[in-house]
Amino acid sequence: MSQQDLAALAGIARQTIGGIEAGTYALSLTVALHLAKALGCSVEDLFWLEGDLPTIEATVTGEISRHDAGESVRVSLGQVGGHWVASELVGDQAFRREMIPADGVGTWNSEKNALSVQLLDTPDALSQTVLLAGCAPALSLWTRSAERWYPGLRVHWSYANSTLSLERLARSEVHIAGLHLLDGKTGEQNIPFVRHAMQGVPVVLVNLGIWEEGLLVSSGNPKQIHGLKELTKDGVVLVNREEGAGSRLLLDSSLSEEGLDPQQVAGYHNTVFGHLDVAEAIQSGRADVGVSTASVAKTYGLSFVPLRSVRYDLAMRKDSLELPSVQQLLGTLNHRWVRSQLAVLGGYDVTRTGELIELA
Repeated sequence: MSQQDLAALAGIARQTIGGIEAGTYALSLTVALHLAKALGCSVEDLFWLEGDLPTIEATVTGEISRHDAGESVRVSLGQVGGHWVASELVGDQAFRREMIPADGVGTWNSEKNALSVQLLDTPDALSQTVLLAGCAPALSLWTRSAERWYPGLRVHWSYANSTLSLERLARSEVHIAGLHLLDGKTGEQNIPFVRHAMQGVPVVLVNLGIWEEGLLVSSGNPKQIHGLKELTKDGVVLVNREEGAGSRLLLDSSLSEEGLDPQQVAGYHNTVFGHLDVAEAIQSGRADVGVSTASVAKTYGLSFVPLRSVRYDLAMRKDSLELPSVQQLLGTLNHRWVRSQLAVLGGYDVTRTGELIELA
């Protein structure tokens, strides 16, 4: 929009727009209100005083680097159960193939053992953030789509395996935990793990999809890996996931069913921390096989040997369903576009997407 277009829309002079942009115009309340109305936003969205945003106290998720007193750290913020939760934007958590904007600047107070955060946005805006932990790459696709449909909605997705995600939910560090955990003894998926972690707290599970998990191998399967028994062949090297990952639990239970000792598998103790890391290790030739999903295999042009279908569920405290931001996010699971995007990833069954289960 040109200065002239905006001036005409707001009913003010073009020179006024130029003066505001140059910082030479003494802004009046009337002009500010006209501009806010023309752009469909609040005055505070357009204009603010330097240093007028508050400082809040936040609970820190997981581990945070212990910086020297007074040294600032970039953090993302959200509210869970009425209290602020901060995650340090450092290392892999600072990127999702693009850098993540900070919500505030935190300063560690060693005496109080707490983090003071100078906000970079208004508390009202930040309180609309849904905090989500999980490992499914499709979470990024889903959440960014939801933000597009609801411009006021904010979703901060932090990458964590299923066990860590569930632990963060139990500690009230996130609103939603994504998980795909299989009980090798009973064959049950997710529910027994949620019951154990949440200790009687009312929880709901919302299904994101049912995905195929199996063995990722190089394109064309040059080492002829058709099942778990081939993992013990000479010259076959595995890339494994860390303990607590759903893929690791699936591998361990499947090896047990086949009567195979993990120590027979070369590379069993070579671990990486994500589905994409598994695919990249195989694609680069650092490993021959790893456990992940059909959708990841398709995305990286790898061959896939299916093992079983597993539910990917979104676990949350029941009272979180009352939050408007969570309702907006979950409501998009019924959108045809979201279901279509999941379906074309490959290996996703969306017939139960959005299905809700309550656990007392």
